[in-house]
Amino acid sequence: MFNRTSDPARRKAGRNVRLALVCTAVFAGMVGAAYASVPLYKAFCQLTGFDGTVRQASAAPSRVLDRKLTIRFDANVRDLPWTFTPDQVSQELKIGDTGLAFFRVTNNGETPLTGRASYNVVPESAGLYFQKLECFCFSDQTIAPGATVEFPVVYFVDPKFADDFETKGAQEVTLSYTFFPSTEKKTQAALGGSAGARL
Repeated sequence: MFNRTSDPARRKAGRNVRLALVCTAVFAGMVGAAYASVPLYKAFCQLTGFDGTVRQASAAPSRVLDRKLTIRFDANVRDLPWTFTPDQVSQELKIGDTGLAFFRVTNNGETPLTGRASYNVVPESAGLYFQKLECFCFSDQTIAPGATVEFPVVYFVDPKFADDFETKGAQEVTLSYTFFPSTEKKTQAALGGSAGARL
């Protein structure tokens, strides 16, 4: 005999299961998007210089202008027992010429700690033209307890800086770094992996 009462109940249960699956899929998609947004935003900023983000370059420009800029350096630390300072407060550099600056980091903690430096430039409009060939900020840095490490930064300002209506009148640019605890897990083996560092 056909049971009329069980058929609507079965349909309602099927709808509830489908709704639960859709909600789970949407939730998983939102969590995935949240995790992907940070590296995607960082990649976008590095590609375009958006929000004053410095770009990584593969080669220095072939053209050097007579015009000089004052490059100022700033160093900050968040949530790490580190002392982080630039070796120089500022440098004068011709636009298109390659500059070399050093930053010093001391781990005042009692254990090896791994940090990642975020960076930007001021004015923000200079971010499109301020580029680095070598920088400690390209990867995580692990520093032993009590150790002091000196990191080089090799950089230049693209000659197009002088032609952009937003930057052509600028006389100085500030390169700023902030070290944060790294989100990636590091092992003891990483202590020897700070490429380019001078102990």
